[in-house]
Amino acid sequence: MPFMNGAKRVAHAPKKEGECCSPHGCHCGGFGKKIMATLVGVLLVYGIFFVGTLIRNNIKKYDSIGRVDRSERMLTVTGLGKVTGANDIAVTTIGHSTVNKDVAKAQEENKKVMDAVSADLTKMGIEENDLQTNYSIYPEYNYTSSGGTELKGYRVTHSITIKIRDLSKINAVLGLAGKYGATEISGLSFTIDDATILKDRARNKALADAQKKARLLAAQLGVRLGEVVSYGEYEASNDSYYPKYYGIGGGAEGGGGAPETVSGGSKDVVMNITVTYEMAP
Repeated sequence: MPFMNGAKRVAHAPKKEGECCSPHGCHCGGFGKKIMATLVGVLLVYGIFFVGTLIRNNIKKYDSIGRVDRSERMLTVTGLGKVTGANDIAVTTIGHSTVNKDVAKAQEENKKVMDAVSADLTKMGIEENDLQTNYSIYPEYNYTSSGGTELKGYRVTHSITIKIRDLSKINAVLGLAGKYGATEISGLSFTIDDATILKDRARNKALADAQKKARLLAAQLGVRLGEVVSYGEYEASNDSYYPKYYGIGGGAEGGGGAPETVSGGSKDVVMNITVTYEMAP
Protein backbone atom coordinates (compact mmCIF):
# COMPACT_ATOMS: atom_id res chain seq x y z
CA MET A 1 0.00 0.00 0.00
CA PRO A 2 1.47 3.37 -0.96
CA PHE A 3 2.32 5.81 1.87
CA MET A 4 0.60 9.13 2.34
CA ASN A 5 2.11 12.27 0.79
CA GLY A 6 3.53 10.21 -1.98
CA ALA A 7 6.13 8.39 0.18
CA LYS A 8 7.13 5.02 -1.02
CA ARG A 9 8.22 2.00 0.95
CA VAL A 10 11.91 1.45 0.48
CA ALA A 11 12.94 -2.13 0.40
CA HIS A 12 16.25 -3.00 2.09
CA ALA A 13 18.37 -5.70 0.72
CA PRO A 14 19.56 -8.32 3.29
CA LYS A 15 22.97 -7.57 4.78
CA LYS A 16 25.91 -9.74 4.10
CA GLU A 17 27.76 -11.36 6.96
CA GLY A 18 30.19 -8.92 8.63
CA GLU A 19 28.41 -5.77 7.42
CA CYS A 20 27.17 -3.17 9.93
CA CYS A 21 23.55 -3.61 10.95
CA SER A 22 22.73 0.06 11.71
CA PRO A 23 22.96 3.15 9.57
CA HIS A 24 24.05 5.17 12.70
CA GLY A 25 27.10 3.15 13.59
CA CYS A 26 28.56 -0.30 13.69
CA HIS A 27 27.40 -2.20 16.82
CA CYS A 28 27.69 -5.71 15.62
CA GLY A 29 27.93 -8.71 17.95
CA GLY A 30 31.55 -9.63 17.08
CA PHE A 31 33.07 -6.53 18.70
CA GLY A 32 31.02 -6.95 21.89
CA LYS A 33 32.16 -10.52 22.20
CA LYS A 34 35.78 -9.41 22.07
CA ILE A 35 35.24 -6.94 24.92
CA MET A 36 33.54 -9.56 27.06
CA ALA A 37 36.35 -12.03 26.40
CA THR A 38 38.94 -9.44 27.50
CA LEU A 39 37.09 -8.68 30.74
CA VAL A 40 36.74 -12.36 31.53
CA GLY A 41 40.49 -12.83 30.95
CA VAL A 42 41.41 -9.96 33.30
CA LEU A 43 39.11 -11.29 36.02
CA LEU A 44 40.59 -14.74 35.60
CA VAL A 45 44.14 -13.42 36.06
CA TYR A 46 43.18 -11.53 39.24
CA GLY A 47 41.44 -14.61 40.54
CA ILE A 48 44.54 -16.73 40.00
CA PHE A 49 46.71 -14.22 41.90
CA PHE A 50 44.18 -14.02 44.76
CA VAL A 51 43.99 -17.80 45.16
CA GLY A 52 47.80 -18.03 44.97
CA THR A 53 48.19 -15.44 47.74
CA LEU A 54 45.77 -17.31 50.01
CA ILE A 55 47.64 -20.57 49.46
CA ARG A 56 51.01 -18.94 50.18
CA ASN A 57 49.78 -17.32 53.39
CA ASN A 58 48.27 -20.59 54.59
CA ILE A 59 51.54 -22.41 53.91
CA LYS A 60 53.48 -19.83 55.95
CA LYS A 61 50.95 -20.06 58.78
CA TYR A 62 51.14 -23.84 59.00
CA ASP A 63 54.92 -23.78 58.62
CA SER A 64 55.22 -21.53 61.70
CA ILE A 65 53.00 -23.67 63.95
CA GLY A 66 55.03 -24.92 66.92
CA ARG A 67 57.89 -22.48 66.32
CA VAL A 68 58.87 -19.51 68.46
CA ASP A 69 58.94 -16.13 66.75
CA ARG A 70 62.46 -14.88 65.92
CA SER A 71 62.14 -11.85 68.20
CA GLU A 72 61.50 -14.20 71.14
CA ARG A 73 64.57 -16.36 70.50
CA MET A 74 67.05 -13.84 71.86
CA LEU A 75 69.32 -13.99 74.89
CA THR A 76 70.60 -10.70 76.30
CA VAL A 77 73.42 -10.54 78.86
CA THR A 78 75.44 -7.75 80.47
CA GLY A 79 79.13 -7.65 81.27
CA LEU A 80 81.18 -5.53 83.64
CA GLY A 81 84.89 -4.78 83.43
CA LYS A 82 86.91 -2.57 85.79
CA VAL A 83 90.57 -1.59 85.58
CA THR A 84 92.40 0.65 88.05
CA GLY A 85 95.22 2.96 86.99
CA ALA A 86 97.34 5.52 88.80
CA ASN A 87 96.47 9.17 88.16
CA ASP A 88 99.31 10.85 86.32
CA ILE A 89 98.26 14.52 86.11
CA ALA A 90 96.88 17.12 88.54
CA VAL A 91 94.60 19.99 87.57
CA THR A 92 94.08 23.29 89.40
CA THR A 93 93.00 26.86 88.59
CA ILE A 94 94.67 30.10 89.74
CA GLY A 95 93.07 33.47 89.07
CA HIS A 96 92.93 37.10 90.07
CA SER A 97 89.97 39.47 90.24
CA THR A 98 90.13 43.31 90.44
CA VAL A 99 87.46 46.02 90.60
CA ASN A 100 87.92 49.66 89.53
CA LYS A 101 85.69 52.32 88.01
CA ASP A 102 88.37 52.79 85.41
CA VAL A 103 88.40 49.65 83.24
CA ALA A 104 91.95 50.28 82.05
CA LYS A 105 93.26 50.52 85.61
CA ALA A 106 91.42 47.31 86.60
CA GLN A 107 92.97 45.52 83.63
CA GLU A 108 96.44 46.89 84.36
CA GLU A 109 96.36 45.77 88.01
CA ASN A 110 95.06 42.35 87.04
CA LYS A 111 97.68 41.94 84.33
CA LYS A 112 100.58 42.52 86.74
CA VAL A 113 99.51 39.63 88.95
CA MET A 114 98.66 37.13 86.22
CA ASP A 115 101.73 37.96 84.11
CA ALA A 116 103.91 37.13 87.12
CA VAL A 117 102.02 33.84 87.67
CA SER A 118 102.34 32.90 83.98
CA ALA A 119 106.06 33.69 83.94
CA ASP A 120 106.72 31.40 86.91
CA LEU A 121 104.65 28.60 85.35
CA THR A 122 106.84 28.82 82.25
CA LYS A 123 110.00 28.69 84.40
CA MET A 124 108.67 25.51 86.01
CA GLY A 125 108.52 23.88 82.59
CA ILE A 126 104.73 23.80 82.25
CA GLU A 127 103.91 23.91 78.54
CA GLU A 128 101.48 26.33 76.95
CA ASN A 129 99.28 23.44 75.78
CA ASP A 130 98.65 22.62 79.44
CA LEU A 131 97.37 26.13 80.23
CA GLN A 132 93.83 27.30 79.55
CA THR A 133 92.98 30.98 80.05
CA ASN A 134 89.58 32.44 81.00
CA TYR A 135 89.05 36.21 80.94
CA SER A 136 85.96 38.31 81.69
CA ILE A 137 84.95 41.95 82.32
CA TYR A 138 81.56 43.04 83.67
CA PRO A 139 80.15 46.03 85.64
CA GLU A 140 79.21 45.82 89.31
CA TYR A 141 76.60 48.05 90.97
CA ASN A 142 75.74 49.16 94.50
CA TYR A 143 72.11 49.50 95.53
CA THR A 144 71.20 52.89 97.08
CA SER A 145 68.75 53.53 99.92
CA SER A 146 66.33 55.09 97.45
CA GLY A 147 66.13 51.85 95.54
CA GLY A 148 68.34 52.90 92.69
CA THR A 149 71.78 51.67 91.65
CA GLU A 150 75.16 53.28 91.19
CA LEU A 151 78.19 51.93 89.41
CA LYS A 152 80.65 50.35 91.81
CA GLY A 153 83.21 49.62 89.15
CA TYR A 154 84.23 47.07 86.55
CA ARG A 155 85.34 43.63 87.65
CA VAL A 156 88.14 42.09 85.62
CA THR A 157 88.71 38.38 86.22
CA HIS A 158 91.56 36.42 84.70
CA SER A 159 92.14 32.75 85.57
CA ILE A 160 94.41 29.98 84.29
CA THR A 161 93.54 26.28 84.48
CA ILE A 162 96.79 24.34 84.81
CA LYS A 163 97.63 20.71 84.05
CA ILE A 164 100.53 19.60 86.21
CA ARG A 165 102.22 16.54 84.71
CA ASP A 166 105.11 16.46 87.17
CA LEU A 167 103.30 15.84 90.45
CA SER A 168 106.36 16.91 92.42
CA LYS A 169 105.63 20.51 91.30
CA ILE A 170 102.14 20.64 92.81
CA ASN A 171 103.12 22.62 95.91
CA ALA A 172 105.19 25.09 93.90
CA VAL A 173 102.27 25.77 91.56
CA LEU A 174 99.79 26.20 94.40
CA GLY A 175 102.26 28.57 96.11
CA LEU A 176 102.04 31.05 93.24
CA ALA A 177 98.66 32.27 94.48
CA GLY A 178 100.10 33.42 97.79
CA LYS A 179 103.35 34.62 96.25
CA TYR A 180 101.71 37.15 93.94
CA GLY A 181 98.47 37.79 95.82
CA ALA A 182 96.12 36.03 93.42
CA THR A 183 92.65 36.26 94.89
CA GLU A 184 91.20 33.02 93.48
CA ILE A 185 92.39 29.42 93.54
CA SER A 186 90.20 26.39 92.94
CA GLY A 187 90.51 22.79 94.00
CA LEU A 188 93.21 20.35 93.08
CA SER A 189 91.96 17.27 91.23
CA PHE A 190 93.69 14.26 89.71
CA THR A 191 93.03 12.20 86.62
CA ILE A 192 94.65 10.03 83.95
CA ASP A 193 95.84 11.93 80.91
CA ASP A 194 95.19 9.12 78.39
CA ALA A 195 92.86 6.37 79.58
CA THR A 196 92.52 4.63 76.19
CA ILE A 197 94.60 1.61 77.18
CA LEU A 198 92.66 1.25 80.41
CA LYS A 199 89.35 1.44 78.51
CA ASP A 200 90.48 -1.32 76.13
CA ARG A 201 91.46 -3.55 79.04
CA ALA A 202 88.18 -2.85 80.85
CA ARG A 203 86.20 -3.63 77.67
CA ASN A 204 87.99 -6.97 77.24
CA LYS A 205 87.12 -7.88 80.83
CA ALA A 206 83.50 -6.91 80.28
CA LEU A 207 83.28 -9.03 77.10
CA ALA A 208 84.74 -12.04 78.89
CA ASP A 209 82.21 -11.55 81.69
CA ALA A 210 79.29 -11.34 79.24
CA GLN A 211 80.41 -14.40 77.26
CA LYS A 212 80.76 -16.43 80.45
CA LYS A 213 77.24 -15.51 81.52
CA ALA A 214 75.83 -16.28 78.06
CA ARG A 215 77.40 -19.76 77.92
CA LEU A 216 76.15 -20.57 81.42
CA LEU A 217 72.59 -19.45 80.68
CA ALA A 218 72.52 -21.25 77.33
CA ALA A 219 73.56 -24.50 79.02
CA GLN A 220 70.87 -24.11 81.68
CA LEU A 221 68.19 -23.33 79.08
CA GLY A 222 69.26 -26.17 76.80
CA VAL A 223 69.90 -24.01 73.76
CA ARG A 224 72.89 -23.09 71.64
CA LEU A 225 74.22 -19.57 71.18
CA GLY A 226 73.86 -18.23 67.65
CA GLU A 227 75.12 -15.03 66.10
CA VAL A 228 75.45 -11.73 67.98
CA VAL A 229 72.39 -9.63 67.15
CA SER A 230 73.32 -6.39 68.93
CA TYR A 231 76.05 -4.86 71.10
CA GLY A 232 76.20 -1.74 73.25
CA GLU A 233 78.62 -0.22 75.78
CA TYR A 234 79.05 2.77 78.05
CA GLU A 235 81.74 3.95 80.41
CA ALA A 236 81.18 4.67 84.10
CA SER A 237 84.35 6.10 85.60
CA ASN A 238 84.92 6.12 89.33
CA ASP A 239 87.80 8.05 90.86
CA SER A 240 89.01 6.48 94.06
CA TYR A 241 90.80 9.73 94.94
CA TYR A 242 88.71 12.56 96.33
CA PRO A 243 90.44 15.90 95.59
CA LYS A 244 91.24 18.35 98.36
CA TYR A 245 90.27 22.00 97.90
CA TYR A 246 92.48 24.85 99.08
CA GLY A 247 91.34 28.34 99.91
CA ILE A 248 92.94 31.61 98.94
CA GLY A 249 96.55 31.79 100.01
CA GLY A 250 96.70 28.01 100.39
CA GLY A 251 100.08 27.68 98.70
CA ALA A 252 103.40 26.98 100.30
CA GLU A 253 104.18 30.71 100.49
CA GLY A 254 100.66 31.90 101.22
CA GLY A 255 100.16 30.93 104.82
CA GLY A 256 99.99 27.14 104.65
CA GLY A 257 97.10 24.85 103.87
CA ALA A 258 98.78 22.62 101.26
CA PRO A 259 100.15 19.31 102.52
CA GLU A 260 103.86 18.49 102.53
CA THR A 261 103.25 15.75 99.97
CA VAL A 262 100.20 15.20 97.77
CA SER A 263 99.14 11.75 96.61
CA GLY A 264 97.59 11.51 93.17
CA GLY A 265 95.55 8.43 94.04
CA SER A 266 94.06 6.19 91.38
CA LYS A 267 91.22 6.10 88.92
CA ASP A 268 88.82 3.25 88.15
CA VAL A 269 87.82 2.87 84.52
CA VAL A 270 84.58 0.88 84.34
CA MET A 271 83.04 -0.46 81.11
CA ASN A 272 79.50 -1.83 80.98
CA ILE A 273 78.42 -3.77 77.89
CA THR A 274 75.22 -5.42 76.69
CA VAL A 275 75.28 -8.29 74.17
CA THR A 276 72.27 -9.94 72.55
CA TYR A 277 72.64 -13.42 71.04
CA GLU A 278 70.30 -15.41 68.83
CA MET A 279 69.39 -18.74 70.42
CA ALA A 280 69.44 -21.90 68.35
CA PRO A 281 67.60 -25.07 69.52
